[in-house]
Amino acid sequence: MIRKTILLIMLVTSIMTMAQLNMYVYEKDGTRTAFLATNVDSITFSNADDVQSETTTVAHEWVDLGLSVKWATTNVGANTPEEAGFFLAWGETEPKEEYSWKTYKWCKGTVDTQTKYCLVPSEGTVDDKSVLELADDAAHVLWGSPWRMPTMNELDELMDKCTWTWTTKNGVNGYIVTGPNGNSIFLPAVGYYDGTELCAEGARSDYWGSNVYGCSSQKVIRLYFRSNYKGMMWHDRCQGRLIRPVQK
Repeated sequence: MIRKTILLIMLVTSIMTMAQLNMYVYEKDGTRTAFLATNVDSITFSNADDVQSETTTVAHEWVDLGLSVKWATTNVGANTPEEAGFFLAWGETEPKEEYSWKTYKWCKGTVDTQTKYCLVPSEGTVDDKSVLELADDAAHVLWGSPWRMPTMNELDELMDKCTWTWTTKNGVNGYIVTGPNGNSIFLPAVGYYDGTELCAEGARSDYWGSNVYGCSSQKVIRLYFRSNYKGMMWHDRCQGRLIRPVQK
């Protein structure tokens, strides 16, 4: 194994007086890894063959809002809090060009041919799965453990126990959501996808939860907001919406 190690002498020296300075590594898929600079001793590069045999842990940032879970500072696929990141159909883990029932992974092209997470006989093959499995959870698949999508109760807690302030951050509309302990996150209003169309960009946003609606499994829970309203609603799971991960 051939390794080349670059000691960051000048960097380490300069950051000794900046204890809170962070270092960020950006990957092509939009993943951002944060490091506290004062904890970095050296940076090591290895041959591509070596990388395949090593396990890489991606550290995404989170905020403790004083709730039952910690909330990520960015959406899945985003590098900053203001970016949309990936628009994803519920239960899918990759973005695509069209968000409709004919392109949805868990059906055979129509709303009444669902193949997974189906609770109603008239809508497909019933399997009684009402909560998204980790294998189909984009937050868990793309970010790794312990990240996952929020449950209905966790979204409800974010809505009811926090203070929501509509604002513009770096030119992007959205809400600063402040928890009971005074810490906050930013949720951008960057729209949603219906078919091939990006709708309501700058005016609203929708964030998926992990629960299927009991009365119609074509719909799942989502947190929906615009400048003068926020609420919990159910909507067609084939559409492209956002994901803000959580962890315990």
